[in-house]
Amino acid sequence: MQLPDYEGKSIVNLMSSISGSFGVPSNYPALEELRSADLENHKNVVLLVIDGLGFRYLDSKESNSFLKRNLKTKITSVFPSSTASAIPTFLTGNAPQKHAITGWYMHLKEIGTVSTALHFAPRYGDRAFSEDGIDLQELLELDPIYEKFENSFIVTDEDIKESVLSKTTSAEAVTYGYEDMDSFTGSLERAVRASEERKYIYAYWPGFDSLAHEHGVSSTEVERHFQELDKKLKQFVEDIKDTDTMLMITSDHGFIDTTEEKSIRLKDHPEMEECLTLPMCGDYRSAYCYLRPSKDDRFRNYWEDELQDFCRLHEAQELIEKNYFGIHEPDPKLFDRIGDYVLIMKENYTMQHGYPNKDDPFMIGQHGGVTEKEMWTPLSVIEL
Repeated sequence: MQLPDYEGKSIVNLMSSISGSFGVPSNYPALEELRSADLENHKNVVLLVIDGLGFRYLDSKESNSFLKRNLKTKITSVFPSSTASAIPTFLTGNAPQKHAITGWYMHLKEIGTVSTALHFAPRYGDRAFSEDGIDLQELLELDPIYEKFENSFIVTDEDIKESVLSKTTSAEAVTYGYEDMDSFTGSLERAVRASEERKYIYAYWPGFDSLAHEHGVSSTEVERHFQELDKKLKQFVEDIKDTDTMLMITSDHGFIDTTEEKSIRLKDHPEMEECLTLPMCGDYRSAYCYLRPSKDDRFRNYWEDELQDFCRLHEAQELIEKNYFGIHEPDPKLFDRIGDYVLIMKENYTMQHGYPNKDDPFMIGQHGGVTEKEMWTPLSVIEL
């Protein structure tokens, strides 16, 4: 089991290093291997997040890999090791303890529904809450990091550029979209060369993650994608070698592969389902359970009799106290969004928690748990 290391070796600490280099203080210590002083003399500070690229995956590559040759260290994700929780950390500089976005499915008590976290639409539909007049910035109370920097750029996929989360957190940053790998590196170079002023650039690439979910992180499809991306980034670095840039390349989480036989479906456990007041929330590797108070003993007994070989059961309050979600005072909304109990899946098991008449799709590649493969992310650093 690998938990986040918020004391100096996590993506939150990396964001502290970046913030500090722009004179913006953070409650978290700077990253041990990359301090603010290492960044502050560069004109361009670029953070590239390759969604799903775990440390274990990169470390297994041949030594001629561009990303591996420039690997500086490994750092942990946050808990859960999920895009839904980690990306808001990059966008705000805060751990889930503070930004309180706790997984792909999230209970929003304020509006009485379970939401898909990055789309911010009901779990059962695709109409964003903002279309019904709900101010998400007011609802979520996020603290975008771009509001603290004078000169910021974002490079992201055209579809994600228009997402609710992107619009809610982009603040005054200049945003460039792209449609494929060539336009991705082209837009990134455009941002680097956009002005002579010192600037922060955040770039996001989702392609690795999408293929790993569909085909598995060990698949040939993912390997081909990695090799292509590795070459493109090598060429990109050659193209910007005269720009006084510090380029940091990391990820939000790693991956494990699973099988349908390792997928536990909540509907196959009706006695447990009857104990719940809401659908399970969170992710398939870490699920939040909201219980009827009168069913507490029954729920725990059922887990002990039927499921303890596949998952660990934790009181939600216990995980907050043990700093799974971060350190410092938790945001009050965090307590509402992680339920009464948390199931953390063992090995490569998943908990599939769909809703009536619709099963969640099976995906080979999974993340959100506390294995080393999911939790450790790489940090490659290139100074130009």
